[in-house]
Amino acid sequence: MAQILDPIPNTSSNPILCCYVNATSSIQVARITNIENWYFERVVFPGQRLVFEAFPEAILEIHTGMIASAILSDQIPCSRLTVQETETDSSSLGDSEASTDESNSAIAAQV
Repeated sequence: MAQILDPIPNTSSNPILCCYVNATSSIQVARITNIENWYFERVVFPGQRLVFEAFPEAILEIHTGMIASAILSDQIPCSRLTVQETETDSSSLGDSEASTDESNSAIAAQV
């Protein structure tokens, strides 16, 4: 997964794929500051899923926004946010697209 704006630094550690979901009704700022030569910061809207690459030793800080300030509300080790990447076979991709089209048609017919 490419992070074009803030590429992860080249080190001996292998990056992991992480996912954080803002399950609150507030806007949050997700920030990683404990990795040398790398600064990661993203705004995460309520209900939004943030998928990113990080090192296992990285700590994701969650700052909850208020009108005039933000409060550090959580610190989560990125190793706890790991998701598994799966290889998609091109032949099975066509099958899933076909079943999605059939599902969408069925939903449209009900409406």
